[in-house]
Amino acid sequence: MDKFIGKWKKGPKPVEEKSANKGNVNIEDRGKKPRVEFSDFEIIGDPGLRKPIDSYPYEVRDELRRLYVAKGPTQPCDHKFPQTDFGEIRRSFQKQWFKDFTWLEYSVNKDAAFCFCCYLFGKGQNHKHGDDIFTEVGFKNWKRAKEKFRNHEGAPNSPHSGAVIQLLGFKNQRQNVEYVLSKQSSQTEIEYRARLTAVVKVIRFLLSQGLAFCGNDESINSIRRGNFLELTKWYCEESEEVNKVMNLNAPGNNQLTSPKIQKEIVNACATEVRQAIVNEIGDKFFSLLVDEARDSSVKEQLSIVLRFVNDNGEVVERFLGVVHVSDTSARTLKNSIDDFFAINGLSISKLRGQGYDGASNMRGELNGLKQKILDENKYAYYIHCFAHQLQLVLVATSKKNAHVCSFFEYLAKIVNTVGASCKRKDALLQKQYDDLVKSLESGEIPTGKGKNQETSLARPGDTRWGSHFKTITRILHMWDAVTHVLETIYEDADEVNSRGIARGLIDKMWQFEFVFIAQLMVHVLAKTNTLSMCLQQRTQNIVTAIQMIKTVKEDLKKYRNDDDYWEELLGVVTAFCVKHDIFVPNMQDPLPGRARLYRSVDGQPKTYYHFFRRDIFFEVLDFIVKEMDDRFTESTSELLICISCLDPRDSFVHFDRGQLLRLSEFYPDDFSISDKFELKAQLDTYISYMRSSDGAAFSGLTDIGDLAKKMVETNIHQFFTLVYRLIELALVLPVASATVERSFSAMRTIKNDLRNRMGDEFLNDSLVCYVEQEIFKSIENEDILQRFQNMQTRRIKLPS
Repeated sequence: MDKFIGKWKKGPKPVEEKSANKGNVNIEDRGKKPRVEFSDFEIIGDPGLRKPIDSYPYEVRDELRRLYVAKGPTQPCDHKFPQTDFGEIRRSFQKQWFKDFTWLEYSVNKDAAFCFCCYLFGKGQNHKHGDDIFTEVGFKNWKRAKEKFRNHEGAPNSPHSGAVIQLLGFKNQRQNVEYVLSKQSSQTEIEYRARLTAVVKVIRFLLSQGLAFCGNDESINSIRRGNFLELTKWYCEESEEVNKVMNLNAPGNNQLTSPKIQKEIVNACATEVRQAIVNEIGDKFFSLLVDEARDSSVKEQLSIVLRFVNDNGEVVERFLGVVHVSDTSARTLKNSIDDFFAINGLSISKLRGQGYDGASNMRGELNGLKQKILDENKYAYYIHCFAHQLQLVLVATSKKNAHVCSFFEYLAKIVNTVGASCKRKDALLQKQYDDLVKSLESGEIPTGKGKNQETSLARPGDTRWGSHFKTITRILHMWDAVTHVLETIYEDADEVNSRGIARGLIDKMWQFEFVFIAQLMVHVLAKTNTLSMCLQQRTQNIVTAIQMIKTVKEDLKKYRNDDDYWEELLGVVTAFCVKHDIFVPNMQDPLPGRARLYRSVDGQPKTYYHFFRRDIFFEVLDFIVKEMDDRFTESTSELLICISCLDPRDSFVHFDRGQLLRLSEFYPDDFSISDKFELKAQLDTYISYMRSSDGAAFSGLTDIGDLAKKMVETNIHQFFTLVYRLIELALVLPVASATVERSFSAMRTIKNDLRNRMGDEFLNDSLVCYVEQEIFKSIENEDILQRFQNMQTRRIKLPS
């Protein structure tokens, strides 16, 4: 926004170039009016940080005003306004003033009030008389502030009144000079609405499917050559509308097929979705989930997700968009989040939780993003992503035990060798198909819908949740096919090196130790994989997550100490080896090899039983349990111990009034002194009601998420308002950043290798519509039409 760089037309297509802060002014010819392209991210939300309108080039001021009008005045009602000493009395800005004076804006950065109308249309500001107080400096004297606001409004001929009249006329595009000079007939306006409605329908379909608009680029200049016409036919109810959209006799400047119009409609769709999410949040508490990743054009994108409890008592995680960041330092990320909050009218004072993946720039105790947010809001408690912590446990297990580490190294080599070429992959799939047909013909496996699907090997990755489990299960399932491909490589490969690698892998797979570790890890990872999938649920809450982690740890301890589980595992391994002609050793025989490596503690030769049960079975399970204890330290924190007292299972057996009163002390801004006294009485009445016959509907609940929904469903939350507030605060605490990871998967769909030139704004708008399809579907076409129409001055208006 500080600079506007115009590019002269050179050849058949205008060249666009962005300035350092993304403002675009495209001048196609010296004699033509500049074409200005601004985005919502270039509009500064905080009025104290804006540059005066008069400091911008004259040609772009109206377009800038149009975007600010579409956004509206900045009124952070949920912000905790700081108090300032005025003599012996401490005063602060009051949110009620926003209702009394609709033109009023508030700057969080300056703790000052501004006038929205005077900023847009203030004329001839004379700094000597203080006319810049409400436009540049900021008003901060809260003593008798309402009286001074009225003085600013002044008489009907005051500068403020003139700015208000200009703003009202500016909103009415039918009073625009361009419209008066090129006034269209009512029939033209009706046809314009029909064309625009049809184009909006098609764009909505393309956005919801994540499809390119035309070919391999983002231009629809050649729209008639693509599938746009067919899509228009699907969506238009009458054939006349199709003809109106694609009619060659339509005005040349009103075809609605230019890239600029296309992106404006997409932006209107995304803005409506974001506005619906912000309205859904309202003045509720929420937590922040963020992470960064590179897109296909190697640009760092910061994904922002908010978690809150909606009006139905349901935990919701909403994706608000991605922001391009120049680097991933904590300061840059914090500044990007602040700008994003200001643009969308969100206040960090309502933030009650933050969840990240645990990287140093995120969770650093001194200069990490977590600490920078805590410095501004000390009640935004940090939770390390549970799913990420669980993955770290599995990665540590795969690297700390020597035998398991060797197993996973060979596993990766097998996957890489078998999948090194298309020929080998085809041979693998063909062998699997032949074995499947034989098994079906012999009746060894049943048939049914969704069964016996074609699969391929998956590479294990330290950062891909559940990948270790998937790799091992597929290796065991495709054992014969994998060994067949390796044998083929050994027999037919021209290079001696390839033959040697294949022979080494075959020998490794035919060892009892390899099969034993594979089956052991499948049994163990099956438990942790189920836990990981549960942790990734959007509606998961912190209490249930901790309870599930405790259950898995207890299950692993039981699995370690129960001889029946050992015998069961040994039976599965033996049966697998017998089926595939793999030698099964006698567990009581001593291990062959060097005595120094295989000697037991008492000096006696180590047996197979000792080696497999103590050195592998016991050690792996003990290490996993220890890693889970070391990493999931949240369960021992006082905050979560207090929150666990809200658990409704077993007729609220964990209820503890003292701990819940202590929980309210963690949020002093949300519970006043009088609230704490009232909370004591509410808690006594609450637990008596829940355990009585009147609360029978709550007797079978096992989750605080279900408790919140049931309270809203029965309107009990309106009676126990303070107790419900505690439940809300517990539910907004993040569990996992799975929603953020899903947004990155969607980003790879939207901005793939063929669309890697997509701009940041277009990517962000497309992603919001694609990820939040539920809200996108609820947006009416009329809302999109009106927002698009008000984004700029249009020659043709929508009929009223």
